Amino acid sequence: MGRRPVTVRLARWSAEHPWRAIALWVVFVAVCFVGGNAAGLNEATDADQAIGEFGQAELIVDSGGFHQPATENVLITARSGALDPAAAKAAAQDAAGRLRQVEGVASVGTPLPSRDGNALLVPITMSGDPETAGDRVQPLRDTTARVQEAHPQLRVEQVGGPSIDKALDDTLGKDFKRAELLSLPVTLAILIIAFGALIAAGVPVLLALSSVAAAMGLSTLASHLVPATDNTASVILLIGMAVGVDYSLFYVRREREERAKGRSGLDAVEIAAETSGHAVVVSGTAVIISMGGLLLAQDAIFSSLAVGSILVVAVAVIGSLTVLPALLAKLGRWVDRPRVPLLWRLTAPRTGRHGQPAAPRFWPAVLRPALRAPVATLLISVALLLALAAPALGMKLKFPGAEDVPRTTAAMQAYDRLTAAYPSNGTSHTVAVRAPADQADRVRTALTGLAGRTATDPLFAPAEGDGPEIRVSADRRVSVLEVATPYASRSAEASRSLHELRDDLVPAALGGIPGVEYAVGGEVAASEDYADHIWAKLPVVAAFVLALTFLVMAWTFRSVVVALTSILLNLLSAGAAYGLLVLVFQGEWAEGLLGFTSMDAIVTWLPLFLFVVLFGLSMDYHVFVVSRIREAVDRGMPNREAVAHGITSSAGVVTSAAVVMVGVFSIFATLSMIDFKQLGIGLAAAILLDATIIRAVVLPSLMTLLGDANWWAPRFLRRKPTTPPAEPPPAPAPELVGAR
Repeated sequence: MGRRPVTVRLARWSAEHPWRAIALWVVFVAVCFVGGNAAGLNEATDADQAIGEFGQAELIVDSGGFHQPATENVLITARSGALDPAAAKAAAQDAAGRLRQVEGVASVGTPLPSRDGNALLVPITMSGDPETAGDRVQPLRDTTARVQEAHPQLRVEQVGGPSIDKALDDTLGKDFKRAELLSLPVTLAILIIAFGALIAAGVPVLLALSSVAAAMGLSTLASHLVPATDNTASVILLIGMAVGVDYSLFYVRREREERAKGRSGLDAVEIAAETSGHAVVVSGTAVIISMGGLLLAQDAIFSSLAVGSILVVAVAVIGSLTVLPALLAKLGRWVDRPRVPLLWRLTAPRTGRHGQPAAPRFWPAVLRPALRAPVATLLISVALLLALAAPALGMKLKFPGAEDVPRTTAAMQAYDRLTAAYPSNGTSHTVAVRAPADQADRVRTALTGLAGRTATDPLFAPAEGDGPEIRVSADRRVSVLEVATPYASRSAEASRSLHELRDDLVPAALGGIPGVEYAVGGEVAASEDYADHIWAKLPVVAAFVLALTFLVMAWTFRSVVVALTSILLNLLSAGAAYGLLVLVFQGEWAEGLLGFTSMDAIVTWLPLFLFVVLFGLSMDYHVFVVSRIREAVDRGMPNREAVAHGITSSAGVVTSAAVVMVGVFSIFATLSMIDFKQLGIGLAAAILLDATIIRAVVLPSLMTLLGDANWWAPRFLRRKPTTPPAEPPPAPAPELVGAR
């Protein structure tokens, strides 16, 4: 026993002591979850997330210690035609009087008419913590609604940061609630179809959920070393459910196949451990390497996502090797109960004479072109994937702006009317300046002159009211000026206005002041700086992931050729997914189909995140399929037959795993925000392409064409692989290992 693979030894102990293994797993998950909650979450600060000149501007503003209260506005416009000034003034006075009586309102300002006289704006300053203003804004919205009832001839609406945040939180909350309600039933339904039995379908979901719970607690603890961001928990849930279900699915399917051949429960678990268990370890290692590449981005957001993903994958692997064998051993044949009559007949492992599996029909037909004409099949399939990937060469990266938020809410419709009447309330650039206190007057004069020059430039919007507001810190060292542009945040004009400020206007205004430090930030700057950051880090992350994955695959399969083809196929899959994203989201043809407005760009953070996630998840399938092929080769099967056997014997489980992920990821495409639509479509399309065209067409044609060269390796790698074990188990297991 001591010379058997560690996966087999762990599985055997768990299968022989199922209650101990299950109890230890429950305690482990509980300790992780409770311990994490007790330790508390350490969130990333602005300093942790500072990127480029935008990040520098944020740090300068933060160093000023400004108290920036939350502000709201009551916007009064005509329902049609020109605005009646007397009626608008009466409505403004009514709104001001009512709002002054509302708890949470610190002050109500003087009504401000628009330049064309068709709107009147009543500014409101809220009291309390601006971070929680969105949670406290509803009484103000209710009061404004009563003003609207009292003045039906006008349009009276509330608009501002807190009310928009409240509306978006409500919309996103409904979106995520729907996604959460759908994801679990969709996963269960697909697994029931795959297994034809309720318990067998429930086991992968149970393991995945417990892995996510443990990883949530561990990531909270880890946040004291690597600060966490808002998205970490969502990514842990996304990755954890994907790999947790996959790993359990691989393991349970193999154990069922072996039991269908007449193996005892313990023997079936052992064979599953030395085959699928080994594949799970290699797959998990590949995913961990991929996600670990995010640490090289030197970005607090990606570092937090990397730590969370690594932890949930590691926990899922441990669970698959320990508690899963215990559950399968304890359940025995009950894992196939209760059966869904029709589905059970379609999905149950079928065997023929001598316990050998019945010959499948569908997948041999799919594989026939790749096996009989590998050159033509390979050239055609690769050409199609390269054609699909080609649009990725024109990929543009931008952050979504206010214009990309769904206009289904009254708050965003009011925002559009506000920015049309008062352009300075829309997109703006932040000019942040830090200088010695004795230079504060020179800085103020320079910023005033800068505001005057931008007021006459069509790329900028002049300040409303009494002129530009220059905020100065209490110690007079930090000064801040907001320079508005009338254009949408991701428009070419907004970009030109940013570069005019950075390259010409701000250096000319501030360059001669001794000891001055300045930076231009704002949402346009954030988008451009982060895009530059992604393009700079993507090659570094990709090189790290490719190099380490190559080494792991070469060592696992004792083949340089298998390692190289693994890398190339996954790059082809990722490239096709990128191209599809550009086709869908940088054009307008799919807007009505998917319910979005094209932003003519891909969300800035998506390419780097998609690369590591897709590379890791795609390697799951690749390792599982190639492991089955390698088993057949090690038993003496000719290469062509081994390829056919490996793919047909693994096709069912790979397809089931892929359908689960495609189903869950597709739910993200139904959400309102463009970020999640792109994420959902990108992940679903890539997994679908990978599990079908890559694994059923490109891989078999390539491995058939290469023949015995698939397994070439330098001398130091040429030793018997760990699967199947170097020292075969007692008869009749050697003939059964890897067989279907």
